[in-house]
Amino acid sequence: MSKIIASAAIRGAYKIVEQAEKKWRQAMDKWGATEPVGFPNTAYYLPVIYGILGEKVEKLGDMERILKRCRSLLPPPVKESHPLPYLAPALDAGMATFFAEEIIEAIRYLEEPNFYLRGEEVTDENIWLGAADDVILRKRGIEFVDGTAPGFAAVLGAAPTKEIAVQIAQELQQKNIYVFMSGEYNSKRFSEQLVEAGVQIGWPTRLVSFGPDVTATVFAMGFATRAALSFGGIEPGDYRKILIYNKDRIFAFALPLGYVTDEWYANAAGAVNFGFPTVADTPIPEILPSGICTYEHVVSNITHDKIVSKAVEVRGLKVSVTALPIPVAFGPAFEGERVRGEDVYLECGGGRTPMVEWVTSKRMEEVEDGRIEVIGPELKDVEAGAKLPIAIVAEVAGRNMQEDYEPILERQIHHLINYAQGMMHIGQRDIAWLRVNKQAAAKGLMLKHIGTILHTKLHQDFGRIFDKLQVKIYTEEPKVREMVEKAKGVYATRDARIEGMTDETTEMYYSCTLCQSFAPSHVCVISPERTGLCGSYNWMDCKASFEINPTGPNQPVPKGTTLNPKLGQWQGVNEFVFKASRGKIDHYNFYSLVNDPMTTCGCCECIAAVLPICNGMMTVNREYIGPTPCGMKFTTLAGTIGGGVSTPGFVGHGKYNITQRKFLIGDGGILRIVWMPKMLKEEIGERLAKRAAEMGVPNLLDMIADETIGTTEEAIIAFLTEKGHPAITMETILG
Repeated sequence: MSKIIASAAIRGAYKIVEQAEKKWRQAMDKWGATEPVGFPNTAYYLPVIYGILGEKVEKLGDMERILKRCRSLLPPPVKESHPLPYLAPALDAGMATFFAEEIIEAIRYLEEPNFYLRGEEVTDENIWLGAADDVILRKRGIEFVDGTAPGFAAVLGAAPTKEIAVQIAQELQQKNIYVFMSGEYNSKRFSEQLVEAGVQIGWPTRLVSFGPDVTATVFAMGFATRAALSFGGIEPGDYRKILIYNKDRIFAFALPLGYVTDEWYANAAGAVNFGFPTVADTPIPEILPSGICTYEHVVSNITHDKIVSKAVEVRGLKVSVTALPIPVAFGPAFEGERVRGEDVYLECGGGRTPMVEWVTSKRMEEVEDGRIEVIGPELKDVEAGAKLPIAIVAEVAGRNMQEDYEPILERQIHHLINYAQGMMHIGQRDIAWLRVNKQAAAKGLMLKHIGTILHTKLHQDFGRIFDKLQVKIYTEEPKVREMVEKAKGVYATRDARIEGMTDETTEMYYSCTLCQSFAPSHVCVISPERTGLCGSYNWMDCKASFEINPTGPNQPVPKGTTLNPKLGQWQGVNEFVFKASRGKIDHYNFYSLVNDPMTTCGCCECIAAVLPICNGMMTVNREYIGPTPCGMKFTTLAGTIGGGVSTPGFVGHGKYNITQRKFLIGDGGILRIVWMPKMLKEEIGERLAKRAAEMGVPNLLDMIADETIGTTEEAIIAFLTEKGHPAITMETILG
């Protein structure tokens, strides 16, 4: 590291540490040492401090020892004429910078509780998202594990113009890279430039506006640290493993735009500790390899049209981008884009018009590969704000194609349409909803391009199972309604197949080990009556996935001899689990949360827990962020049991699993459910009522408490007694 850079980084660290000390003294004078502090809805305290130092900062008074640690990391101030301080002191100063910035931002949450938004999306009044909560971390962090997101760019400052800002942001989006934004340059901010240019920002579009000041850069480092703790299974305080994990697994880099201040240098020095290089658009002298980052630690004076590609090169990122012959950008970063009312050029489905999506198998001679037809009005044939019925029918043929593969391909339609910039797609089957915005229409986007996307991407990702694919897009209502009725008949047949299957009459189950990269001992075994706890895979999906990819994460598991039919335990499953968990787990039960339940990873949709006073169980979904009667929020539960262990009294599961016949039936099944969040009751209410009626309690849903009744066992027991909930009179759940 050059003398100039090191000196500037140390000066910047002094400034930020002094700012933190000043804010802390003011906060102590106002609130006192016992005032709670932290980032909302997270079990990671102040994550960089917690991850690197192993220190829990829970109260204002806890910050004093961290500030002393910051001071101990700062080398004596140096002048540019002073002998070169070299790399190590500058890197120490960089870490002190991050610790101090976390203190500054935690105090801001205390001083201005509404300064940062809660959740994923920005509003017209506020664009600052602040620290990602644990729901966002689990949802977004997994993308860094499975490769959906190859990395993130921490953008500081602002581009010379909003047009250049849009160009840089969209190039990063097309490479599926998250953009974390903070700081200002010349009273301009990158995130504000994007908003001014009409670009949607927020977690759904991977353009994350952390905060207006340079200190908000620490939220990016906190996200990276929490990824190592959560998905890498690293213990807090094991800083070496955390830094190595980030260098090897979280492919991030800093993009400072504009004049690099001392404070920016300090943040860059901190980032180098994580193996994250800096690529700048302004000249920075005397740049040398550091040996910590993959290649150079700092590269400067890069033109804006080359800065993204240079950053990708310097970080050693492997990015695969498939060019599609469509007039708009395409990639997962656009999946979260929203098309709002005033921006709509065309709307289909969503209850406004009939809409259906259907993949169906045909004979080889019936399909002309690559043929795309639009039967009815095209986008160019309608005025802005128009509504059209639409049926998207993909016809496939191939020697290896089977009917079981149709829903696998069909599910891709949702993601693939959403990947096109300017198109919003919600739902599937015959309850889908499509919107196209005015900007995409102005660029020449047509309905036929949906066919282009499906043909190209399905061939690319699933070409091994079919040989030919053609797409027919109907926009004439009589024909659309005809397709809706045909598709509904097929959907009913598919659903009846899985609904009619039972665990007793099925000899082969399937594994899913997708989550072992961050929960090494977790093994999900999926049966017809127990879907995957992430909610993404049922038995049919796994069977088709194995046939498509025989070496993939979904492997056949012969269930073997039944060891316990009530709790759901089989010899063959136990043998597979022991081997797949590398000897960590030798058995578990499918149908119980009290007795040796299935292992849980961090991706579960819901977590069930025993409530002993109520003689029942509760379940809570990931989206609910409030307290629960077991005394823990979802995030705390996930952090406690989500590492791939079997935890009696707790188990992760999917939402759909709640309404399957075998859901925790060894403990009494759904008749034991005494509490769940109101939002979950509403989401699964119809199916739950049907299942409860089969069990002789048709009004069970009305007997289940939610947060409007109470969030402690003591608060809901009276309600359960008054309603005559069956759990009250059942045998003790604890056996």
